[in-house]
Amino acid sequence: MSLDKFKIAMQYAMPKHLVSRVVGKLAQAEAGALTTTLIKAFIKQYQIDMTEAEHEDPSYYKSFNEFFTRPLKDGLRPIATEQHVIAHPVDGKISQLGDIVDDRLIQAKGHDFSLQALLGGEEKTATPFHGGKFATIYLAPKDYHRIHMPIDGTLKQMIYVPGDLFSVNPLTAQNVPNLFARNERVVAIFETEIGPLAMVLVGATIVASIETIWSGTVTPPAGKKVFSWDYPTEGDNKISLKKGEEMGRFKLGSTVILAWPQQVAEFLEGEVPETTTRMGQPFAKITK
Repeated sequence: MSLDKFKIAMQYAMPKHLVSRVVGKLAQAEAGALTTTLIKAFIKQYQIDMTEAEHEDPSYYKSFNEFFTRPLKDGLRPIATEQHVIAHPVDGKISQLGDIVDDRLIQAKGHDFSLQALLGGEEKTATPFHGGKFATIYLAPKDYHRIHMPIDGTLKQMIYVPGDLFSVNPLTAQNVPNLFARNERVVAIFETEIGPLAMVLVGATIVASIETIWSGTVTPPAGKKVFSWDYPTEGDNKISLKKGEEMGRFKLGSTVILAWPQQVAEFLEGEVPETTTRMGQPFAKITK
């Protein structure tokens, strides 16, 4: 058995939720010098550029989670201000992007998966995106882990979808069928100038928490069925976010998937798989 096949086999065998929750408890711990030592080791292992962080000194952070979700210095990620431009929502690397064809999204060579399943299983949720565009962006451990709005939007719906917690790194994406539609995830649907926009925050092994700015921690605890929350899009109680505003965060790395309807926006030239992304930079041009 090759090393890659062994790694995949171990993921199937591992009690992924249990391991992830244990790691989550450790990441929450405020253990003083031990926490600082762990953070310094992580910085060295993943070659993290702490000059970008608002607080550069590892000893500033009381817990590993506080370090992992560290804010960046003001102005370090300027937001694309051009009209009719969709911005990158995260720092990361494009895994796949392209057309949504017959409800299918490309996962990796030889693998695709259902948009309807990704969004929680309801046909009415997926239908507006048929024939549209999608982009999958992978956040590595070294990346900034706050998620920002790619365009102005008003929250319409949030959906929690239970599932596995496989790793979402490139090796797993190439070998585990339906990876993103089988992992635990949080779906946010926004009303925007291009119609509905779906932002899917996909959980993964040792991703101890997925949060949104309007509801706080969505998971853990893990659920056993799909839950959905509807939000008003008019009136004083609506939740509207501007392009570049934070909408959520991961505590340990994962993946974000965007989807929008057909014939409303096109990816800019040069936006292809394996391209490094920086939050706020231009990603697509609105054509509607």
